[in-house]
Amino acid sequence: MDSTDHLVLKACIEWLATGRRVALATVVQTWGSAPRPLGAWVAIRDDGQLVGSVSGGCVEDDLIDRVNRDILATTLPQSVLYGVSREEAARFGLPCGGTLRLVVEPRPEYEVMRMLLERTAARKLTARVLDMDTGKSTLCDTDCTDTLFFDGRIMRAIHGPRWRLVLVGAGQLSQYVAQIAIGADYDVVVIDPREEFRATFGLPSVTVSCGMPDDVIAELQIDAHTAIVGLTHDPKLDDMALMEALKSPAFYVGALGSRINTERRKERLLEFDLTRAQVDRLQGPTGLFIGSRTPAEIAISILAEITAAKYQVPVLQRRSIPEVLLIERARCIDSLSTV
Repeated sequence: MDSTDHLVLKACIEWLATGRRVALATVVQTWGSAPRPLGAWVAIRDDGQLVGSVSGGCVEDDLIDRVNRDILATTLPQSVLYGVSREEAARFGLPCGGTLRLVVEPRPEYEVMRMLLERTAARKLTARVLDMDTGKSTLCDTDCTDTLFFDGRIMRAIHGPRWRLVLVGAGQLSQYVAQIAIGADYDVVVIDPREEFRATFGLPSVTVSCGMPDDVIAELQIDAHTAIVGLTHDPKLDDMALMEALKSPAFYVGALGSRINTERRKERLLEFDLTRAQVDRLQGPTGLFIGSRTPAEIAISILAEITAAKYQVPVLQRRSIPEVLLIERARCIDSLSTV
């Protein structure tokens, strides 16, 4: 569940609590290009107001009409298909002939929705299992490898943070990176043994650890849904974290620093029990080169590169960059160590 979909859940609960009729529509299958991923959902109130999106605006108008004309008068979930023909795909503006199937629930259960909100607010990854024959749903624990399932009778949707970001360092840059990552629905963990840095880190939804970075990373049981970034600009802390991170299955491992400092760091890491292949996994300087200079801009570049790694998208902008720009970015990054 990303941050937008969390708003859908909250709106659904608020509307049901005031006695309004609400329909929930969830994307369960797509063919071709799809504007929204599997599991995306929208809440539609009985007066046509909606929160969320299942198609980026392509089918929502028609869906509102169907909900208020027919679906809210029913009691059981329905399967709704859009774009089954080229003509219909063109009518609804679905890209490249895309097709999507929705499960629409005319009777979402208030208590189940409320419990789901509590679980996701506590960062618990949860599966909601809907029986199409009865309209009843149940909640159960799951893990980050679980995915949406639909066989025509049972829908199993996954809610909560499926991705985790571990930041080493609680400085100003980490605050910006953590804020953006929370918006992208990462479960964020910050590690910093320095009390003076932890004291000024003010994001309540972030787990902050005072342990040594290598010990904490070893305890976190890093998996392939985790990214790790060293942001202390202190080799004593970043290198310790990277020694553990590069041996883990984390899908992204990066560290702050100029290209020269990155090469020096890699040489240092090779002196420990790391192979060349493991060390070569290190992304440094962390972040795409987008001309970023301020901490907020650098945070955007870091999350952009992590996002590309998350979806296994080749970074096409890694090209020859003018040396003067590289020097300026390195100067800006180096200045973060004094912030």
